[in-house]
Amino acid sequence: MEIWKESQIKQLTFATRVDTAYPILLTFAKNIGFQFCGVSVSSPDRNTLPKPLRINNYPQAWNKQYEEEKHYEFDPVVAHCNHSMLPITWSKELFSKTPELWESLKEQGLEHGWSQSFHHEESGLCSILSLARPHCPITSIELYEHFGYMFYVTSHLSELFARTLPSRPEKAKQPRLSAREIEVLKLCALGKTAEEVGKILSISPRTAYFHITQAAEKLNVCNKISAVIAAAKAGII
Repeated sequence: MEIWKESQIKQLTFATRVDTAYPILLTFAKNIGFQFCGVSVSSPDRNTLPKPLRINNYPQAWNKQYEEEKHYEFDPVVAHCNHSMLPITWSKELFSKTPELWESLKEQGLEHGWSQSFHHEESGLCSILSLARPHCPITSIELYEHFGYMFYVTSHLSELFARTLPSRPEKAKQPRLSAREIEVLKLCALGKTAEEVGKILSISPRTAYFHITQAAEKLNVCNKISAVIAAAKAGII
């Protein structure tokens, strides 16, 4: 690895905030032949992130158009990156269903570009790193040479973005009912009494009642009807 690459990768690794990491990334992008560099992050959970966040040095006119016309909703690059972590190059064919978007990219000097995404499992965020330039198509050799750097940087940026989000509340653990308890509650849901349940399952009414009370205790409720409702809400029965 060239010394300058190693140095800048180390700087990115030690960056603890997106605003300090981006200038380093921009310098790195220019050193490998790209005039423009953009980072975006989105979440399928609109409560976590109502709309995508973007940091880039793209032309102001492009950013304004992209935002006002909500291009991110039908951008084929975004669509690809939301479902795959394989790199993708920008091309006329890729934008065949959105030709006006392709023409706008060309007009703004963003014709030759490629993007790499990273899906942050813990937060659910999808981070996309894009590099672009107004001239020289991107070769397969370039992709091969820089893919590792791009993937690493995108994963690091994704982690930095995730740290800025409020902590997610821990999901309540689903109670673990035994097979017999589930069986008993299913019959109770059909309106069966403890005595009827006992006859159907060939157990005593007292044993049937024991299973009902055990299930109710695990579901943190106080009676049979509440246990049936709680189990149904939890998807247990």
